[in-house]
Amino acid sequence: MHDPVQVIRPEEFVEADPTPGMRRRNAFQAPGLWAGVVCTQPGSVSGWHHHGTHETSLYVVEGTMQLEFGPGGTTTVRAEPGDFIHVPAHTVHRESNPTEGVATAVIARAGTGIPTVNVDGPDPA
Repeated sequence: MHDPVQVIRPEEFVEADPTPGMRRRNAFQAPGLWAGVVCTQPGSVSGWHHHGTHETSLYVVEGTMQLEFGPGGTTTVRAEPGDFIHVPAHTVHRESNPTEGVATAVIARAGTGIPTVNVDGPDPA
């Protein structure tokens, strides 16, 4: 018999892997899968980090998310509600919210090991 289908409500989410400037909450984990939400406050910029072996997908629900990555952190992408962001495994990046409203995204990660590794910054340009 398979495990039953579950509904995980927001009040059941647990605080997850912290990165300065971001609040991640985990809804559930299964072998090879991490799912939750992230909220970034207006004007906030996260610390530099990567997600180890995890491939990460973010679906922007509210606000604007901006990611910096690449050599020296010089490449920038911006996503709005309805957009998906894919962050490949081991990609050093940081998120920011350049707007005056909260940015919220749903996260799904596929991989194993530690889901977030905070680092000093990207490799130089």
